[in-house]
Amino acid sequence: MTIRLYDTSARQIRDFQPLTPGCVSIYLCGATVQAAPHIGHIRSGLNFDIMRRWFTYRGYDVTFIRNVTDIDDKIITKSAEQDRPWWSIGYENERAFNDGYDVLGCLPPTYEPRATGHVTEMVAMMRGLIERGHAYEADGSVYFDVRSWPRYLELSRQDLDKMQQPAEEGITGKRDARDFAMWKAAKPGEPAWETPFGPGRPGWHLECSAMAHKYLGSAFDIHGGGLDLIFPHHENEIAQAKAYGDEFARYWVHNAWVTMSGEKMSKSLGNSVLVSEMVKRWRPIVLRYYLGTPHYRSMIEYSEDALREAEAAFARIEGFAQRVVELAGGSVEPAAEVPPAFAEAMDDDLGVPQALAIVHTTVRQGNSALAADDKEAAVARLAEVRAMLGVLGLDPLDPRWAGGAEGEADDLNGVVDSLVRLVLEQREAARARKDWATADAIRDRLTQAGLAIEDSPSGPRWTLGQR
Repeated sequence: MTIRLYDTSARQIRDFQPLTPGCVSIYLCGATVQAAPHIGHIRSGLNFDIMRRWFTYRGYDVTFIRNVTDIDDKIITKSAEQDRPWWSIGYENERAFNDGYDVLGCLPPTYEPRATGHVTEMVAMMRGLIERGHAYEADGSVYFDVRSWPRYLELSRQDLDKMQQPAEEGITGKRDARDFAMWKAAKPGEPAWETPFGPGRPGWHLECSAMAHKYLGSAFDIHGGGLDLIFPHHENEIAQAKAYGDEFARYWVHNAWVTMSGEKMSKSLGNSVLVSEMVKRWRPIVLRYYLGTPHYRSMIEYSEDALREAEAAFARIEGFAQRVVELAGGSVEPAAEVPPAFAEAMDDDLGVPQALAIVHTTVRQGNSALAADDKEAAVARLAEVRAMLGVLGLDPLDPRWAGGAEGEADDLNGVVDSLVRLVLEQREAARARKDWATADAIRDRLTQAGLAIEDSPSGPRWTLGQR
């Protein structure tokens, strides 16, 4: 068994070889908490949640770090616009991000460090870089000297001589316009921390280099994030960390975006779809299916039609699971192992679409077994389906999704079930007296309400239908 991953730095799929046998260390660039998350933000967390789950299934001990950028130019701007403390905005949106991760079933990280809690580590890194001649002080700020590091831009493969760094307002004293700020001198009315270089606040890139070093050491396995972070963020992280003396990340894994009308989903473009609003309209497990099942390196073009297709596809899986559980007369536990074809797909750069095809093939086989009244085969197929979907965080019979931990949801489901069964009894009575028009009208009204009715040997059953 060898897991293979696409490494952005190598521009190819590579066999994964961990630094420490049996262990995997992952650093994921997490939220910049200037606003509540849209589904593009949460997609990254979902993709790396699936990666983490697969490594765990394969027997690895996973350390997963997902940071919070709680001080940033955008947060300070929001603070001024809303006349609120910067930390109030950051904390409110940090909670919103965690709510988004939680509602879509992402496992909590091993550690979730905040940037503002690691100024000491940042100062130590800046001191080391200044001593080594890779950084310098100017007018209360500290800059990284990009020309001091010959391997700068290896990740993004740009030409330094052809690159222009955008001007930063209020930044003075740079030796080269392309040098980037590691520490920004204090401005009136802005948050600041006291350091040997004077009061100020950290630059975005320094935060992650320092936190990765703190929690994962001088070398770790995988650094992740969205494609938009390759430059300048990840490029600058690498320069700082390696010039400091760290080996840093051995694999660079980047997820693609959620787009709308071909554009990256972004608050600044006004085309974002907030997670908090989406889960009011779509069940969280359907939203996880929609965001988590395309390949992590493939763009997702947002559309209502695509969400409806995801809802219908997942409903077929749920319907199969419910029918087998009814036939078995009790719970069906997940199989101890996933089918080999599923494992082969996941080992090959987390090939979730190919793995999901195995899930749907197994569901069809299970439905055939149900049609043939082969209880043993149907139960075996459901056990395999549960094992596969469990790895993806999509097992519909998991108490998380089935409502075992949500008493209110259980109560509501019971009320709806009683009401629907009452209507179905009226339909059955109409059929018994051969009043087909009334029976069909009742079924049509239930369909219009969003329910799918299936007539089975044991009587009619209902599920949520396609919208």
